[in-house]
Amino acid sequence: MLEIIQAGGWLMVPILLCSVVAAAISVERLWTLQRKRILPKNLLAQTWNSLKQDEFDQQKTRELRAGSPLGHVFASGISNAKRGREIMKEAMEEATNQVNQDLERYLTALGIIASIAPLLGLLGTVVGMIDVFDNLMREGSGNANLLAGGISTALITTASGLSVAIPALMFHRFFLRRVDELVVEVEHESSKLADMVHGHHVEPVA
Repeated sequence: MLEIIQAGGWLMVPILLCSVVAAAISVERLWTLQRKRILPKNLLAQTWNSLKQDEFDQQKTRELRAGSPLGHVFASGISNAKRGREIMKEAMEEATNQVNQDLERYLTALGIIASIAPLLGLLGTVVGMIDVFDNLMREGSGNANLLAGGISTALITTASGLSVAIPALMFHRFFLRRVDELVVEVEHESSKLADMVHGHHVEPVA
């Protein structure tokens, strides 16, 4: 592996850095975007029961807000519940937008890595081919092994760049889809809470 990195030249350094950053982002997002962390089970029912029993105070609201992204949205709505259903829903929509931004954190960087990694690889290949032709000018075209070895070395960066870009792109698309699905569920749960608070008789899911 070390020989391959050395053969690829100095452009292997940014490609390797991209791979490390992409891997770190992917692991962090896999952990963060777990459904149970975003949408704790039975949170709607628990929140509704606490509201019915008049157990909500500022401390309870702070705990709900800090507990999960869905709890943050619920807390924003509950804080504005007395101002009417529309104001409550607007507050929860604003909180949902903030949650959406938090869930998409680092995904722009992952997308950039997926875009630039193959370009870095291509640049490395171009630089390597320039060296190959420079050697041909000095050594002549009689040494086929020199030509083949130079081209092989030049292509290492392209292969490395694609090896980084392909999984980065796959994870980027996967995480964007996951965020969209989670945000839709947050919106659905918050809408149910607003209906329940304002007397539309929507029962919480047990």
